[in-house]
Amino acid sequence: MKRIILGMLSLAAVLTAATTEAQACTSFLVGKKASTDGSTFITYNADDYGMYGRLRYFPAARHPKGTMRRIINGDTNKYLGEIPEAEVTYAVMGQINEWQVAVTETTFGGREELDGQDEGIDYVSLMTLALQRSKTAREAIAVMTDLANRFGYASSGESFSIADPNEVWIMEMIGKGPGRKGAVWVAVRIPDDCISAHANQSRIHRFDLRDRENVMYAKDVISFARSKGYFKGKDEDFSFADAYAPADFSALRFCEARVWSFFNKWVEGMDRYIDAVDGRHIGTAEPMPLYFRPKQPLSVADLMLSNRDHYEGTPFDVTTDAGAGIYAMPYRPTPLTWECDGKKYFNERPTSTQQTAFTVIAQMRSHLPNAVGGILWFGNDDPNMVAYTPVYCQNTTVPACYDDPRADAVTFSWNSAFWVCNWVANMTYPRYAQLMPSVEKVRQDLEGRFIARCAEVEKELAALCGTDEAAARKQLTVFSNECAEEMMDRWRELGQYLIVKYNDMTIKPEEDGRFKRTPEGLGEHPVRPGFPEEYKRTIIRETGDKYLIPEEH
Repeated sequence: MKRIILGMLSLAAVLTAATTEAQACTSFLVGKKASTDGSTFITYNADDYGMYGRLRYFPAARHPKGTMRRIINGDTNKYLGEIPEAEVTYAVMGQINEWQVAVTETTFGGREELDGQDEGIDYVSLMTLALQRSKTAREAIAVMTDLANRFGYASSGESFSIADPNEVWIMEMIGKGPGRKGAVWVAVRIPDDCISAHANQSRIHRFDLRDRENVMYAKDVISFARSKGYFKGKDEDFSFADAYAPADFSALRFCEARVWSFFNKWVEGMDRYIDAVDGRHIGTAEPMPLYFRPKQPLSVADLMLSNRDHYEGTPFDVTTDAGAGIYAMPYRPTPLTWECDGKKYFNERPTSTQQTAFTVIAQMRSHLPNAVGGILWFGNDDPNMVAYTPVYCQNTTVPACYDDPRADAVTFSWNSAFWVCNWVANMTYPRYAQLMPSVEKVRQDLEGRFIARCAEVEKELAALCGTDEAAARKQLTVFSNECAEEMMDRWRELGQYLIVKYNDMTIKPEEDGRFKRTPEGLGEHPVRPGFPEEYKRTIIRETGDKYLIPEEH
């Protein structure tokens, strides 16, 4: 697995091959008629152990003719070459630009012999370039594919979520191998009333070759597969996923299962596709469609919930067996696969994972001015352990806690959201069932108030955009920064509360929001809850009478 180096002119992203070694990143997509308020959404959990997540801002700029753009590989920080810079580049806030165009990704790897191996432009740079040069999702697709054809594609197989206030697309791309410029790719528009997802495995199978309005593809996407021996059938039977990223156990169980779980929350009848994602019916089970109509419209809060999924209540639930430990922890130590007594085993890989460096929900709205309509809901660390805060697409600065210059992957800072959120999370993980209700209470309170306050602020500033857009941008920037700082203050308080409340695996009693004291002023004696009932039985099954107290006669 390769780790992102958040270098110059690169958006943070994560690269993984579809192997049992590691899997990273999940993205959900929602069309504007599948949302509660006409928003389009794409999400992104950027997952990688050791990665430090920052929120990057690139201001709009004009460049003299002849200016060259250095291409730095977003995974390795390696210099790849130079290309001509655009005369005008647009402002970019993380994964969204000033025109409400958003791009996120997951890496499926695909056939190893097609990896570009640093020849051309890497996928992270393509994302950045698309956001800096595009006013619509279709333009972003054109920018990315044109640049890959002209200068080469330096990465392995990639799935991109690309959206604007009106359209949501999935584009899948893979190179042609070392020494060959260009890439083969296909892009499919998700219908407005549908939802979709991808998670480190190619998801586009057959596509309509004649639907030029909703499907775009490289002219040689099929002929190249034929030339390499990946496909021999009729054109109408061509499957991009089968040709360029044949599924194995890990691609299904570690990747497609996350997609299934998202659909399972919002789509009726998903039981029929369990065989398609359990990894035990390769080549025999019906693959999941690329998109579905949800049983209800989704809100931003629903996307936050989806990003926090651990397969609860499904056959892949990780909270109900011995691996969850005493406190039903829905996380497992890595790596995903392990051996014992000569046999190989695996851990489930749900959407929510401790390895997330940052998580985003990009929200785009056509009924509002761009400055107000585009929001990047941002959080550092595991989405289950953070409160998302709103950062508007035309803000002129990044909230300080999301880009602390003193902090990095090996340098702690109390002013870094990454480290403060990780501090709270790592206290919570080992005693999940005990501590998590306290985390959820603060998280839900913050997010509920941020969502409500956004509605108030947007109502006021949408009108101001028509007369003084610069003033509106300034106020939105201040508002976003205030939300992030409020989150940080509450999260520091939360960490202090958790260490006092649950110190030494006990629980200190409270009354009216304060810890109780004795009449003499000491802290009230803590409650000692001991083992949960079900875990008592687990210990007895494992140890028999070893800890049985003999009856006295």
